[in-house]
Amino acid sequence: MNFSEVFKLSNQLSKFSPNGKFLASCVQYRLVVRDVSTLQVLQLYTCLDQIQHLEWSADSLFILCAMYKRGLVQVWSLEQPEWHCKIDEGSAGLVASCWSPDGRHILNTTEFHLRITVWSLCTKSVSYIKYPKACQQGISFTKDGRYMALAERRDCKDFISLFVCSDWQLLRHFDTDTQDLAGIEWAPNGCVLAAWDSCLEYKVLLYSLDGRLLSTYSAYEWSLGIKTIAWSPSSQFLAIGSYDEKVRILNHVTWKMITDFGHTTTINNPKIVVYKETEKSQNLEMENLPFPPTKAAASSLFNTESKYEVVSTPVSLQTSKPVTDRPNPKIGIGILAFSPDNCFLATRNDNIPNAVWIWDIQKLKLFVVLEHLSAVRSFQWDPQQARLAMCTGRSQVYLWSRAGCVAVQVPVEGDFQVLSLCWHLSGESMALLSKDQLCLCYLENEGVK
Repeated sequence: MNFSEVFKLSNQLSKFSPNGKFLASCVQYRLVVRDVSTLQVLQLYTCLDQIQHLEWSADSLFILCAMYKRGLVQVWSLEQPEWHCKIDEGSAGLVASCWSPDGRHILNTTEFHLRITVWSLCTKSVSYIKYPKACQQGISFTKDGRYMALAERRDCKDFISLFVCSDWQLLRHFDTDTQDLAGIEWAPNGCVLAAWDSCLEYKVLLYSLDGRLLSTYSAYEWSLGIKTIAWSPSSQFLAIGSYDEKVRILNHVTWKMITDFGHTTTINNPKIVVYKETEKSQNLEMENLPFPPTKAAASSLFNTESKYEVVSTPVSLQTSKPVTDRPNPKIGIGILAFSPDNCFLATRNDNIPNAVWIWDIQKLKLFVVLEHLSAVRSFQWDPQQARLAMCTGRSQVYLWSRAGCVAVQVPVEGDFQVLSLCWHLSGESMALLSKDQLCLCYLENEGVK
């Protein structure tokens, strides 16, 4: 495993282009575009204010930079660096901005979710969509880019509208049997739309493309309900993460639950492999130094080396007590992700924050648990294979596959705390992001130039 040099970064804004050729990153109000293979700067763009959101068009030809505080969006072209576009929402304000699947329309959501403005880069035309709902995930596009589903709120009721993305014509419009619609998401095959209620009402509704209600699922009626959902890449399974610390798996034939996965604080099954992160201090002698060390020097002198050890069951996992009198308590399933081959599901239970659970979807049982020294901030599957990368805000990156797992120190001077990560589509490298720095990690020797 090799690492690149470190580059400056702001707000953890860095993304690979969809075609895998470029890496965009933001430094305050500057947008830097690098060649992925050489890391040479190809383009440097200057925006009118600090960038708060970055997004590539699907064809990797344009980059959108949103400055929400100013109500501005600037669009840059890789093919024609001298061309640029500025969209000013004016007094309407701006709270969200995204590309349409064709990469030629931009959807801006105004303040208070009064409307969505659809801007065309080709014709410079503008169209408006009223009543978008302010919710966790209110817009979802089908994978083929043909249709868009939009969550709406009118007259104190929830609705869903389906639009044809080619001309933004309304295809279907129907109300939903929800108290407070929290989100919508298309299955990867684009045939089924999942809609779920707020955490106060456990309810998932599944709709066909023509707006028919296929099924409704509710696990219980008490306490807090749904926290996260995730479709499997094959669209055969829908995983529902709940505040009761369970994941329920629905099948695509009957839309009934086929199993649930509980996240207990103690692992008793001897067949479950439990990896525990341990660290070995590499402290060097410092008392003979003629002057106090700098922070960077002290960090390198007191470096610690992490590794995984297999521990025998029973194993008690470290828990954190949630603060129940505040909104969004840290309890329940906060992150869900299926592996690209549909074989595994990785989960994190927010009140056992240091552990990642990996479930065998073919056998519908727990396969591996990885416990870390710090809370797991994020994880992401390699797009090409069942290999999971994790980070905990420490200076290590963690990898798991069927062959085992490893903790690798990021060899950077000073303290590089990995707060998030992002795989390249080839699976041969990933971007590691800290608060104000970025570096690339190569999993193939030929990746470094």
